[in-house]
Amino acid sequence: MNNWINLSISRRILISNFQNWRRNMEVYKKVEEYIGIHSLKGPVMVVERIPQAGYGEVVKIIGRDKRERLGKVLQVTPDYTFVQVFEGTQGLDIDSTKVKFLGRPLEIAVSEEMLGRVFNGRGLPLDGGPQPYAKEKRDVNGLPINPYSRAYPRDWIQTGISAIDGLNTIVRGQKIAIFSGAGLPHNQLAAQILRQAKIRGSQQQFAIIFAGMGLRRDDYNFFLQVFQSSQTALYSTMFINLAEEPPEERLLTPRLALTLAEYLA
Repeated sequence: MNNWINLSISRRILISNFQNWRRNMEVYKKVEEYIGIHSLKGPVMVVERIPQAGYGEVVKIIGRDKRERLGKVLQVTPDYTFVQVFEGTQGLDIDSTKVKFLGRPLEIAVSEEMLGRVFNGRGLPLDGGPQPYAKEKRDVNGLPINPYSRAYPRDWIQTGISAIDGLNTIVRGQKIAIFSGAGLPHNQLAAQILRQAKIRGSQQQFAIIFAGMGLRRDDYNFFLQVFQSSQTALYSTMFINLAEEPPEERLLTPRLALTLAEYLA
């Protein structure tokens, strides 16, 4: 009985909190734009007194040069709101910067038309093609996954690399991270996996989502050549963040790749 009472109270509190959040967002969406900010600290922009802002909310920033940048709310206090700017804060000034809170989390438009394409670390086309038609948008922060609702992984992916196939076997639907040191052939290893990965004993195709962060221009050209010459090119997608691009963008790149992979799974 006590457990039931506690559950009912928790449910009422949860509903009340959601209703308060919804009312705040409805009021907040009426606010169009703020001009001027409090300060800039590296990649973080500080705005005064935006109590209705939500954690993880998307922010559009427009500087004096009219260039649009995206940001995400990191922290909200009664006096200050801290926003991480993905494209960096260089060129922004305190008095003329325009800030617009969009009232939604960061999303990416996903569809099967993204297969065979190359995108930058913000999800914009890098191959000169048009923005693909999107069937839906998904939150890049992901959603809770019920492990009982997932199909049991049975499709073993053969990479052709004995150390992986024998000691660290991967299956379809799994992500694999490659960590390496300077001077080691990590690019060649990743390219070999991209070329050779297959389901043993099956001709069934599967998608490969490749995310590269902090790549030099020559490394990007190497992966692009491998990608275009591979038989799996039509079933693969690349998200590339180059070394000369803002490092803050590298926090976004793997989230975009994982969001597309979860959509295709």
